[in-house]
Amino acid sequence: MTHSWKHYEEDWLLFTEAGFIAVNQADEDAALKLFKAGALLNPDNVLPQIGFGYLHLHKLELKQAVKVFEDILKKEPANEMAKTFLGLCLGLMPDKITQGEEILKQTSHSHDERIKDLSNTAIQFVDTFVKQTPGPAGKR
Repeated sequence: MTHSWKHYEEDWLLFTEAGFIAVNQADEDAALKLFKAGALLNPDNVLPQIGFGYLHLHKLELKQAVKVFEDILKKEPANEMAKTFLGLCLGLMPDKITQGEEILKQTSHSHDERIKDLSNTAIQFVDTFVKQTPGPAGKR
């Protein structure tokens, strides 16, 4: 009995969405497998690649995440999700905060309310937690 991937082609989005859920549950192994399945079933869609970048971001592997999001933007320069995540990653890097904020300001004007909300929340987070000098516990 032979199985065909064709049977699952329509499920690529379900695999990819499940990958995002796995990342949020800190199940890296499942997330990787699910994103790989999504990418295999629909290699032309960048959403599984965004998932890989999201996994790196979740693990605070910011340089790797930046690379993934930049590669996606080379293919799809107008991809606001990749652009927003790139801005967030850069905003978390002390030497790239300004660059990250500029990207987030651009995406905060998105027509997609979810992108707009994420961008504005990221800007607030960077302002509140990244740009602030350390408190008494952080001084040496």
